Amino acid sequence: MTDSVQPGSPAASNDLAEDLMVSIGTILEVVKAVGSGDLTRKLDLSYPETHPVGALVSSINLMVEALGEAREKSAHGLNELAERIATIERQREAIRNLSVPIIEVWTGVLCAPVVGVLDSMRASEVTTTLLTAVVVKKARHVIIDVTGVEVMDTQSTDHFLRIARAVTLLGASCALSGMHPNVARTIVQMGVDLHGLVSYRTMREALKHCVNEVNARARRMRRR
Repeated sequence: MTDSVQPGSPAASNDLAEDLMVSIGTILEVVKAVGSGDLTRKLDLSYPETHPVGALVSSINLMVEALGEAREKSAHGLNELAERIATIERQREAIRNLSVPIIEVWTGVLCAPVVGVLDSMRASEVTTTLLTAVVVKKARHVIIDVTGVEVMDTQSTDHFLRIARAVTLLGASCALSGMHPNVARTIVQMGVDLHGLVSYRTMREALKHCVNEVNARARRMRRR
């Protein structure tokens, strides 16, 4: 006769205890994997939900499923946020370009029309953009048109002087055009030294001077 394990016997109790320990070990492995970020693991143990272990297994599976859904939503949200940030950066770049556009009004002649107040941040952007354009376009002359600037303080004037010096260091001349009478009066009253910075009443006059200089230089080059 084949020996059978009777319910309630010590052998049956040992088998149940061993099975319980194996189940708990499996549960701990899955919980550990979930803690490490692995949400692909699920428990499939033969315990009814009315059993304490079965209830625990069901709760863990629901938790893993909820964590997976939350991760997907989080990843989707991060992608949307990244797209929005990229859009904002593109818009900001477009605004910077529109804020102070660098226009090649003649061969070798660049014009930077400035409108509004030139603060430190904007001055830095203008300087970077303008110097890059001078190098790329191989410009010999730069006109900073301030027709749209009706108020200029000492700091703003200093920004223009710094931009002009930076342009000069690259081998190009720099001039102001379109200075408002109120701005000219303020600069004189403040005693700001504009030595080395040429100014013209209109951009047309400044452009005419620069074009004459370009043509004269071309004639000199042809004579050599």
